[in-house]
Amino acid sequence: MAELQFREALRQAIDEEMARDENVFIMGEEVSEYNGAYKVTEGLLETYGFKRVIDTPIAELGFAGIGVGAAMNGLRPIIEFMTFNFAVLAADQIINHASKVKYMLGGQVSVPIVFRGPNASAGQLGATHSVAYESMYAHFPGIKVIHPSEPGDAKGLLKSAIRDNDTVLFMESEQMYGLKGEVNEDPEYLIPIGKAAVKREGSDVTLVTHGKIYHTVVKAAAELAKEGIEAEIVDLRTVKPLDMDTVIASVKKTHRCVVVDEAHPFAGTAAEVGYLLQRDAFDDLDAPVVRVTLPDVSAPFSKPLFDAWFPSVKDVVDGAKHVLYKS
Repeated sequence: MAELQFREALRQAIDEEMARDENVFIMGEEVSEYNGAYKVTEGLLETYGFKRVIDTPIAELGFAGIGVGAAMNGLRPIIEFMTFNFAVLAADQIINHASKVKYMLGGQVSVPIVFRGPNASAGQLGATHSVAYESMYAHFPGIKVIHPSEPGDAKGLLKSAIRDNDTVLFMESEQMYGLKGEVNEDPEYLIPIGKAAVKREGSDVTLVTHGKIYHTVVKAAAELAKEGIEAEIVDLRTVKPLDMDTVIASVKKTHRCVVVDEAHPFAGTAAEVGYLLQRDAFDDLDAPVVRVTLPDVSAPFSKPLFDAWFPSVKDVVDGAKHVLYKS
C-alpha cells in the first residue's frame, strides 16, 4: 500500500495496463507532450512513445470516433476528455455507436473502450463547465458508468474498466486530482465493476452517495455523530450497473435513507435509487427516502451563489434529521 494522489492512482492504473497489454493506448487533448491537462498521463510518453500516447486536435467527436473504430478492431483505447462537459460533442459516438455496436451486430463485435475525464462542477467555472453527466449516460443500455470517490477505488476500478470488453465511462473530478489516499500497488489489484462499498458503519440512517460529494457526506456523518446519530455511508462507486443489494442490506439495518447526489434532481441517480428502494425494500423503511441534490437550475458563477447552489454538509445533516423525524 502507498499513499498516492488521485491523479497518481489513475496514472499507475494506466501505466500498469499499458505495460500488461500492448493493445492499450491513450488518446486525447494534451495527454502526450504536455503530460495531460491534469497531469494524469505524466511520463507515459517517455515510456510508451507517440504511437500509444496520442495528442489530438480539439475535436472530441473526431477522436472519440477514432477510438470506437480502434476498439472494434481489437485495440483497447482510453479516450481522455478534458471534461465530460466537452464530451457532449462526442455523445453521438458514445451513445449511438460505442454502446450499440455489439447489440446491433449480434455480439460479433465488441467495443472495449474507456472514456475518462473529470465530471460535474469544479468550482467557479460557470454553467457550461459544471454538469454531472453520469445519470444521462447511465440511461442508455450498453454503457457502464463508474464514478469513484477515493484514489484506491479509482485505481482498482480503472484497471477493471480497461480490461472490460464493453464501453465504460470513467468519471473523475478536477477537485479530487490532488486528493491523497491509500492505494494498493499490486499490478493485479482489481475492484469489480458494479460493487458498492460501505465506507462507514452506522445504525441510524444510510447515506448513499458517489463521486466528489462523498467527501461532503463524510463530513456530515461526523457532524451527526456529535449528536449521537450514527450514519452508515454507502459509496456506490459504480452508477451503472447499480449495486442495490449493498444499499438494501444497509437500509434493512438502519431503516432510513438519504441519497446524496451531485446532480440535478429530475431523473437522476438519486431518483433511481429512491425508486428501487421503495420497490424492493418498502417494508424496511421507517421513513420516506430523502434526496439531497443540486437545485433544478444551472451552476452560477458567483461564489456566494455557487456555495448556496452546491449541496452542503448542513443539507445532508438536515436530510438525515428529517428521515429520523428530528427536524
